[in-house]
Amino acid sequence: MKGSKLLLLLLLASSLCLSAVIAAQHTCPADLDSKCEGGASDDWEGEYFPGVPKIKYEGPTSKNPLAYKWYNAEEVILGKKMKDWMRFSVAFWHTFRGNGADPFGAPTKAWPWEDGTNSLAMAKRRMRAHFEFMEKLGVDKWCFHDRDIAPDGKTLKAKTNIKPLWGTAQLFLHPRYMHGAATSPEVKVYAYAAAQVKKALEVTHYLGGENYVFWGGREGYQTLLNTDMKRELDHLANFLQAAVDYKKKIGFNGTLLIEPKPQEPTKHQYDWDVATSFAFLQKYGLTGEFKINVECNHATLSGHSCHHELETARINGLLGNIDANTGDPQVGWDTDQFMTDIAEATLVMSSVVKNGGLAPGGFNFDAKLRRESTDVEDMFLAHISGMDTLARGLRNVAKLMEDGSLDDLVRKRYQSFDSEIGALIEAGNGDFETLEKMVLEWGEPNVPSGKQELAEILFQSAL
Repeated sequence: MKGSKLLLLLLLASSLCLSAVIAAQHTCPADLDSKCEGGASDDWEGEYFPGVPKIKYEGPTSKNPLAYKWYNAEEVILGKKMKDWMRFSVAFWHTFRGNGADPFGAPTKAWPWEDGTNSLAMAKRRMRAHFEFMEKLGVDKWCFHDRDIAPDGKTLKAKTNIKPLWGTAQLFLHPRYMHGAATSPEVKVYAYAAAQVKKALEVTHYLGGENYVFWGGREGYQTLLNTDMKRELDHLANFLQAAVDYKKKIGFNGTLLIEPKPQEPTKHQYDWDVATSFAFLQKYGLTGEFKINVECNHATLSGHSCHHELETARINGLLGNIDANTGDPQVGWDTDQFMTDIAEATLVMSSVVKNGGLAPGGFNFDAKLRRESTDVEDMFLAHISGMDTLARGLRNVAKLMEDGSLDDLVRKRYQSFDSEIGALIEAGNGDFETLEKMVLEWGEPNVPSGKQELAEILFQSAL
């Protein structure tokens, strides 16, 4: 299967030391048409975003769109620096490989450094732009698919302090995976996928990645009429167990993550939502080996809120990472927009705070520019907006916790279980005979109000 080609990702930092990029003497744009000091050269090392300064925190009153209003990386909130609560990451596939195409239209984006080829020189130039972008944004983590970052090429040594939050193998685009990868009915495809994941795990480990994600894009079915679902699920479990075994063999200490999604591109995917994924892990004895990467847009596609999915993962000890995006309620597919809803961000951050943070996971911006946004500046504006939204959510959670009214409302709602009989039930000792005796003594229960409207008022007061 041309295994050496899968090591293509290791090219990504060949001489990609950020200090060399930022300190380069060239100041002209990285435009292939530019005549400024050889701008079209394959080894050109000038600025790719010369009109964009390093993004700084300027506070809520700032009118500068290229500044943080709420995200102050070093500020301590609830005992941690904001950067440690967030652990922000840039999704390489959307930010630098996204072309603006949608199911009904051709690509709309043509970044000035792109030459339309799949050459090694183009991949290196794109990676330089990527690292300059991250340096100016102030983010030190990124995520990648193995097939996104480079063409076929030799292994090259990495030289950068910016590390992957996670890596993954792209097991859904190529025609060989039309019936799935680990769940394909063709054994040769299963083997090919295993070899691809093997290399992607090696590369993620080599680059210092902290996690590895499995997204089963085509691990599901279009119809049960031609599907042996039990056999496919058994195969998927064996595949994941083999990944666990190989991870340990190579000494990779990163977390393995499963990313649920209900459908698209298949009609039904086996990792439908967090609860389904948890049941799968329990059945096959894998709960100690995997955590969940919750994508907010996938949550809404499965009929849940992102908050629901995060809480389901959290209370089961599975919350590992968050793909911070959102969908459009008027659009039926996975639009992968940047999260800008302050209320949603506050709910998301409440789960993160209750979880004690996400490390070694974080927030990955698995989000893309709108099709109509075609300026390089828009890359920064989108990420600034997403980062500020989540930072504002964290600040709101701190206000809610300081006030304590909402927590008190929830506590009072369950205070009857603080009684002797309640404690007996919660300890698993509430047998039916004892409870029947108590009911005969008590008579008809007096059920208090749920105070949902008050809870909403208290929540909204923090926004």
